[in-house]
Order: sequence, then structure tokens, then C-alpha cells
Amino acid sequence: MLHNNILSVHTITGMVDDVGLQDEIRQLKATIIEMRANLEAARFDIEKASQVSTLGYAEEIQQLKATTFMLRSELESLKFEKDAAVQREAHRSADEIQQLKNTVSSLRDELEKIVAS
Repeated sequence: MLHNNILSVHTITGMVDDVGLQDEIRQLKATIIEMRANLEAARFDIEKASQVSTLGYAEEIQQLKATTFMLRSELESLKFEKDAAVQREAHRSADEIQQLKNTVSSLRDELEKIVAS
């Protein structure tokens, strides 16, 4: 009978130990699941932040490209306007030179007529 009681106490102690171990295992599994969920959430947050950052840079790059295109267009337009102004001034100067030459020639002819008379 004492042997049976010792066996019963040993069995009960083993069951208590098993229950304690099983509870610890359940807690550890729950901790692991929670840590995995936190890790996945952190990975998701990092990926999201990376995408937001990349999108922000892509938008900034697009804006800079548009600004560059606009400035190039404006620069080309100003160059065209400058070239046209230079052409107009050169043409005006050539006309003025021709008029002065004609005036000089006319005055010379008139002077020669006066001297010849």
C-alpha cells in the first residue's frame, strides 16, 4: 500500500510537472507567435517606409525633370529671341550704312557739280 501511495504521489508529481511544462511550452509558443507578428509588422513598416521614401524621391525627380525641361525651353526661346534681335540690328545697321553711302555719294556728286560750274 505504501508502494502504491508513493507511486500515486510520483504520478501526481509527474502530472503536475507535465502540466507546468505544458503551460510553459504554451506560453513560449504564444511568445514566439507574438514575436513573429511583431517582426512581420516591423518588416511591413520598413517596406512601407521604403516605398513612401522611394515614391517621394520619384516625385521629386519627376518635378526636377519637368523644371529642367521648362528651363531648357525658356533658354532656347531666349537664345532664339537674342539671335532674332541680333539679326534685326545687323539688318538695320546694314540699311543705315547703305543710306549713309547713298547720302555720301549724292553729296559728292552735288559737290562735283558745284566745283565744275
